[in-house]
Amino acid sequence: MDGGRAMPGDAPRRLDAEARRERILAAAICYFAEVGFGGTTRDLARRAGMTQALLYRYFASKQELQEAVFERVFLGRLDPAWETELRDRAVPLHDRLCRFYRQYTAAIFTYEWMRIFMWAGLAGEALNRRYLTHVADRLLAPLRDEIAAAGTHRAPEMEDIWALHGAIVYAGIRRHIYHLPVPDDPAPAIERAVACFLAALRLPDPPAAS
Repeated sequence: MDGGRAMPGDAPRRLDAEARRERILAAAICYFAEVGFGGTTRDLARRAGMTQALLYRYFASKQELQEAVFERVFLGRLDPAWETELRDRAVPLHDRLCRFYRQYTAAIFTYEWMRIFMWAGLAGEALNRRYLTHVADRLLAPLRDEIAAAGTHRAPEMEDIWALHGAIVYAGIRRHIYHLPVPDDPAPAIERAVACFLAALRLPDPPAAS
C-alpha cells in the first residue's frame, strides 16, 4: 500500500493468502479427522507441505485452528432455515421431522464430521458441548415444542428427543467409526424411526359418544 492506495501486486497477494489459509484449514480437517485434536501442528504442517512457522502466520495458535475447524465442519453445516421449517405448521408433523432429519444427516454423515466429533468427545473438548447445546436450543427444543403443540401427542421430554436424535445419528457412527455396512439412503430408516417415535407419543383417541 502507498498512501492508502492499492499497489498493483496487492490483490494477488491477498488472494494467495486466502487460498493458503483455505489449504491449511482443509488439511487440518483431514488431519484431525484421522488423528484427533491431539495431533501436533508440526505434523500437520509437514503433511500440508509447509513449515510450522508458516502455518502460524495464518492461525496464531492450535486453539485458533481448532476453532476454525469447528466453525467450518460443525456450525457451517447447520442451515438456519431448518428451525423455520420445523415450525411450519402448514406441513404435517411427521413430514417436518422426516424432512429435517434427511437434511441433517445429509450434512453430517461424512468421514470428517463423524470422526472429528468422536475424537473431540473422547478428549473432552468443549467444542462438542458447544455444538450439542446449539443443536438442543435451535433444533431439538423447537422440535419438542412442535410435537407438544400438535395436540395429538403427549409433550415429550428433551430426553425423548435426544433418544430419537441419537438413534438416527447412530447410522453415521456405524458407517464412519465402526465401518459397518449401512444403507446408502438413510431416508427409509428415518421414516420408520420418526413414525415409531410419534406413535409412542400419540394420545389415545377419545371414546366415541354413546
